[in-house]
Amino acid sequence: MKAGLMVIGLILVAATVTLAKDPPSYDKGVLLSMDASSCGMAEKGSKTVTGEILGTDGEHKNTEEVLCQEYVLQGDRIVYHIRPVDTKHPELLPVGDSVQYRIHKDKMYVLDREGNTKEREYTVTSMKVRPDLKDVKDAKNTQ
Repeated sequence: MKAGLMVIGLILVAATVTLAKDPPSYDKGVLLSMDASSCGMAEKGSKTVTGEILGTDGEHKNTEEVLCQEYVLQGDRIVYHIRPVDTKHPELLPVGDSVQYRIHKDKMYVLDREGNTKEREYTVTSMKVRPDLKDVKDAKNTQ
C-alpha cells in the first residue's frame, strides 16, 4: 500500500517537472530612435438635422492623418522598425537605453524596464541587417 502511494507520488512529481514551461529567453537591443509615422486616416462625419429631413447629402466630414509611434530597435544582427499594437494607449520607450525583447510568431514583445515582468506587444514593420555587420561580411568575402 505504501509502495503504491509512493509510486503515484513520484509519477505526479515527474509529470509536473516535465510539463513545467521554461521562461522565455530575451535578446538585448538598443532603442535608437522614435518617429511619428503615418498609420492611416481618421474621418469624422456628422449629418445635419436639416440634411436628414430634406434628404440632402449635407454631411460635414473632417479627415485627418493618424500618427503612430515607430521605434528603431537595434539587435545583435538586425535593425527592427516596430509599432505598438495598442495604438490607443501606447507606452513610451526610453530612446537610447537598452531593452530586452523576444519574437514569438509574428509579434515582438518588449520587456517592461521598471518591473521586468510586463511585456508590451509590438508589430514589426520592417527588418534590415545591421549595416556595420554587412560591411564586415563583405570584407570577409573579398579576402
